[in-house]
Amino acid sequence: MTLRQVGTAALLGMAGAILASCATGPDPQIARRAQTELVGMPKERLLACAGVPARQAQAGGREYYTYVSDPGVAVSPLGGSSIGVGGFGGGGSSGVGVGLGFGLPLGSSSPGMCEATFVLGPGGTVEQVSYPGNASLSACTPIVQNCVPPAPR
Repeated sequence: MTLRQVGTAALLGMAGAILASCATGPDPQIARRAQTELVGMPKERLLACAGVPARQAQAGGREYYTYVSDPGVAVSPLGGSSIGVGGFGGGGSSGVGVGLGFGLPLGSSSPGMCEATFVLGPGGTVEQVSYPGNASLSACTPIVQNCVPPAPR
């Protein structure tokens, strides 16, 4: 294998690893587990792990804390395109190349928005964690991920 082939193989391997890491999003199981595992959590601990809620209300002796996850959109200044200049010197020859690349989104570009509402009972502990029926659990995961203990292996 020539030096050029080794470099190309390494570059392709890195690109594959980068694409694989981008293809996975937040684990929806974390949001699902939060609905049972956070029941009984004291208010102080909830505020410590989830932060300050976007909205809060009181009714019927209960407190309602609503947290919002909005993924936002990151935009490249070049609109997803890039320009590169490279050089290669090896063997008895050398060369310089110029290239233009365009990025293509893989999968969904935005996992969506989620609102998680925590109902705290009169004792100041979580009684319920709920998400809207149409919410993607992956979009809800960032809200609760700091509060849910790691899954046993």
